[in-house]
Amino acid sequence: MAANHVEFSELVTLIIGLVALVAGTRIRQMVPVLKRIDMPNAVIGAMIVALLVLLAQLMFATEVAFGTKLRDLLLLVFFTTIGLSAKLKALRAGGRPLVILCAVTVLLLACQNLVGIGVATAWGAHPFYGLLAGSLSFVGGPGTALAWAKEAEAVGLQNAQAVGAGAATLAVITGALVSGPITGWLIGRHGLSPVAAPQTEVSFAEPQKEAPAAGHERRSSLESILATILIVAVSVLLGDKLNSWAKDAGLLLPGFLSAMLAGVFLTNLADWTRIRLDFEPIQKGGEVALNLFLVLSLMSTKLIAVAAILGPLFVNVLLQIVVIVAIAYFVLFRLLGRDYEAAVTVGGFLGFGISSMPVAMATMDEVARRYGPAPKAFLLITLAGSFFVDLANALVAKSFLALPLFDMKALGVAGP
Repeated sequence: MAANHVEFSELVTLIIGLVALVAGTRIRQMVPVLKRIDMPNAVIGAMIVALLVLLAQLMFATEVAFGTKLRDLLLLVFFTTIGLSAKLKALRAGGRPLVILCAVTVLLLACQNLVGIGVATAWGAHPFYGLLAGSLSFVGGPGTALAWAKEAEAVGLQNAQAVGAGAATLAVITGALVSGPITGWLIGRHGLSPVAAPQTEVSFAEPQKEAPAAGHERRSSLESILATILIVAVSVLLGDKLNSWAKDAGLLLPGFLSAMLAGVFLTNLADWTRIRLDFEPIQKGGEVALNLFLVLSLMSTKLIAVAAILGPLFVNVLLQIVVIVAIAYFVLFRLLGRDYEAAVTVGGFLGFGISSMPVAMATMDEVARRYGPAPKAFLLITLAGSFFVDLANALVAKSFLALPLFDMKALGVAGP
């Protein structure tokens, strides 16, 4: 039992998180391997703080606690920005290949959860741990895993954050190591090459406009930021109301899921009523919220708990890799036509299916630089990975939690 207990305020917690984030950024710049595997800056910085907390616990018998209110708000803001970026008409523009990619992604989500549940059950743990070590960590990434871990701990699942953090960190590392080589092997094995580019290239960039005056540009930037803050705040509030209505109807929704659904509703309502939203500050705000949420969550991870479950986590990640490679090669590659564009799409699918969207884009970028352009693959992965996977992941997770296997009454007696 620790002799001392140190509890940091919300402001001090934020300052420590910002220092950790800056430190993680600098370390990632200095260590090439961390850049190559696209390890998030927040994960690097937060692990340093978590190690210092571990040393304080082991050497000085001191328990450290960080503030959580700001972290919880940042979680809602991040998922709200995902919802606000979800243009349903953009998804419709992807056509049949996008439908195939989305359908195979749902198959992957279900299989990843089945593998995670199987590993958890084999170790005598509650199946919710398997869900955390399944699609929530692999397709979802650290942010989604920690968001659901927070919900799990709220209903009594001990060490849920350790499971989510450990599984997601292994996923980030292995995703970068696996996706590129397998895509290169696929292209080489089938002798694939890009189709000759058409004479007229399609540009998705907006037409250049005359540069506004400096004062007007500053005013417009400030107005965009304020408008973004307003719509995010309204989305969070609407999501909270949606959560209350669902609870009254007997349906339990995670707060971040209802915030994301509110964002989806508002952005498509604005699109339908021809109200223009500035998505650049929404995207930047989401990045800031995600990075701060990650660093504030991960730096409070109990590393002793993670070390105790490394065995099942390693078994889980090996099985997950086998499953996604099989689905990518035997299902997705064949359904998309077995051509070069299909192979590059597989690379992106492996990237976000094991690790994250940045890894997916980095993998496809490297493949395109080596073998040739694949514009359709970039379009498909961007459309599916920017929004669909997050919403589908949440809905699939909720579907699993509705099964009798997930008896929440057993949470107090089953844990790693």
